[in-house]
Amino acid sequence: MRILIVDDHTLVRAGLSRLLQMFSDIEVIAEASNAEQALELTLQHAPDLVLMDLSLPGRSGLDALSDVQQKAPGTKVVMMSMHDDAAHVRDALDRGAAGFVVKDAAPQELELALRAAHMGQVFLSPQISAKMLAPMLGRDRPVGIAALSPRQRQILREIGNGQSTKEIAADLGISVKTVETHRARMMEALGCRRANDLVLLAARHQSELL
Repeated sequence: MRILIVDDHTLVRAGLSRLLQMFSDIEVIAEASNAEQALELTLQHAPDLVLMDLSLPGRSGLDALSDVQQKAPGTKVVMMSMHDDAAHVRDALDRGAAGFVVKDAAPQELELALRAAHMGQVFLSPQISAKMLAPMLGRDRPVGIAALSPRQRQILREIGNGQSTKEIAADLGISVKTVETHRARMMEALGCRRANDLVLLAARHQSELL
């Protein structure tokens, strides 16, 4: 498998090149630092696969991906990024990417991505897959106790312990008004109509608030 590495950081390219050379049947045939070089070297060397960083100076890695897909449709492209933003991943896949890997992935994950792409499959880092599947599974937004902020969970825990608003404010070093504001927002978020409902809910879910 002949690979072109595209990244604007010299040390990153060197590290990736050394890593890929450790995998059997993989050869790094060229390196590029921007979108223009990526297309030029793809046309010159006809690599089996391009490993492309999303963030490049000037034109982005997504633009370079489109160029490669248009001018060298037989070359597979695996994108990599420091971030797992779902919108960028979807954009990359729409433009024909054969995979998307986060830069903090384990070496074995990168190897899997490259080999999958070479076989005509699409590979996504597990954390990317989980993020993209969450909305379809109805898990895109936490609900109930899990939706509360750390401070609200702290206040709710003290409410469950029978602490008054003044006592909670003193314990946490915040104003009574701040506690009351958090209490009102928690009641709205948890669907509590009466103050006593919040006390009962807090007592019922003490184990989740630890």
